[in-house]
Amino acid sequence: MSMIRSVSFVTAAALGIASGCTGDPVAERISPLKGGPAGFAAADKSRTSSKAMVWNPGVHDRRVTGSGPGTTRIASVPSSLAASRSALGIDAASTATALVLYDTTGQWGFLGEEYAIGAANLASHFGKWTAKPASQYTCGELTRYTAAIYLGSTFDEPLPTCLLDDILAGTRPVLWSFYNIGQLSGRSATFGTTYGWTPGDFDFSSIAEVDYKGHALERFAANGDGILVPVISNTAKVKVLALARRANGTTLPWAIRSGNLTYVGEIPFSYMSEEDRWLAYADLLFDALAPSTPERHRALLRLEDINPTYDAAQLQAIAEYLYSQHIPYGFGTIPQYTDPLGFYNDGVPEQSALHQTPDLVATLKYMASHGGTIVMHGYTHQWDTSKNPYSGVTADDDEFYRVTMNADQTLNYVGPVPEDSLAWAGGRMDSGLAEFRRSGVTVPQIFEFPHYAASVNAYHAIPTRFTSRWERALYFPGVLRGTAPDYSQLFGQLFPYAVRDVYGTRVLPEDLGNIEIEPFEGSPPRLPIDIINAGDKNLVVRDGVAGFFFHPFLDIQYLKDTIDGLRALGYTFVSPTSL
Repeated sequence: MSMIRSVSFVTAAALGIASGCTGDPVAERISPLKGGPAGFAAADKSRTSSKAMVWNPGVHDRRVTGSGPGTTRIASVPSSLAASRSALGIDAASTATALVLYDTTGQWGFLGEEYAIGAANLASHFGKWTAKPASQYTCGELTRYTAAIYLGSTFDEPLPTCLLDDILAGTRPVLWSFYNIGQLSGRSATFGTTYGWTPGDFDFSSIAEVDYKGHALERFAANGDGILVPVISNTAKVKVLALARRANGTTLPWAIRSGNLTYVGEIPFSYMSEEDRWLAYADLLFDALAPSTPERHRALLRLEDINPTYDAAQLQAIAEYLYSQHIPYGFGTIPQYTDPLGFYNDGVPEQSALHQTPDLVATLKYMASHGGTIVMHGYTHQWDTSKNPYSGVTADDDEFYRVTMNADQTLNYVGPVPEDSLAWAGGRMDSGLAEFRRSGVTVPQIFEFPHYAASVNAYHAIPTRFTSRWERALYFPGVLRGTAPDYSQLFGQLFPYAVRDVYGTRVLPEDLGNIEIEPFEGSPPRLPIDIINAGDKNLVVRDGVAGFFFHPFLDIQYLKDTIDGLRALGYTFVSPTSL
């Protein structure tokens, strides 16, 4: 099953990865972690870097058990994906270009690349991008781009003076986040007069909310990095775009704009969730790269984890309801079911293929001809004959990434499975595609990685087989630099609109999560109202796409309520092929 696990990097001596799902995902939860990447020290002016968070993938199933440790093999990154090359954007008509600059020095220098990946992925929605360390900026380079994005993740990162001078020239929009703004203001004796503000001090209050466009967006209150507060001296020159709200109700500027400079007082990619303030940042990119974009709000629905064991009649009823409501949708399908350990069959191994289930095949054909778009959701949605991490059974486990579970049911993202290679990953995809052909079902053009977790090799196997992925995704230091990926420092990202990510694939958004009717491992249920609330927050993105998924074995009323709620907010459901 495709659940959404929470992966965060939090301030603690030892951190890691926690699960947030049961029989269906509990979307994006922030929780203490074990067994994963090393933690980061509390933030202050003396520390070297802003900490990272990220969301992360998931697994969902009501059936949970432990598993043993795994191993991993590091693969190299093709030089064709090095960030010195521009990546094509989603809209062929788009002419925007973005220069993404990031920090690299100090113990936490790898975070700069992770944040740059996040920014580059979002910028790809608008056109082409180039990402590089800020230290490699060349004089006059800014004039070759529509706008620049700088992510100040390392305190006192030495920035080239000609970069500062080119920004101060005011010829191009610049979106600057967090550290090192003092270097820019200090470069000009008239900065305060010209821009109407100067950098102030850090505010380390417990801030759990950012107010943007009339919506209260979440901010993880335990985020220890603080927010750098601008001191506004001329309100006529400064537009406050968003406010951070302290626990006592007082506010401070979170994002401001003056002239060509938009400043955000923190890194927006740390501690992300479906209702988080990163949505404001995603919307601010329109101002820099596509300011004339009209307001539009679309929604995507995906039915999840359909496999040869599914009840065809129940699935048919949902398909007929969606057709009657003129709701286009996708349906994630796993072509091969396997239970190699007999986990659900009294110790007797069991398997079945799609072509062996004529009733289900007939329903899938009906769905494909009545508003549905088939999505390949892995080949077996499990790996080998091992628990990875739960049961070894289709729809329970990860397929393209090794995950183990601790005694307290928190998870460890170990790395790629031992067999990992471009050929191995592609072979599994080819086997799945062959099964779709054998069954006579439409061959999928969209792929979704099980539990949204994959190796770099697996991601690279996609473009020659599929037009798109539909998911959240994992990214690793090294991808931009064209070096071997560092699987010990993963970064997960969700999207509010379609992008073409650093792996070179169009990615369709799933940014609302899914219905989860039971609590699991400390996470509360996630009901239609939670999906709807997340959709409400996503309205801050002026041309956003709100995507969620639903397991057809649940009561159809949950689906009806969610659809009705999103429609009431003004969303129009569209086909994934329309993106």
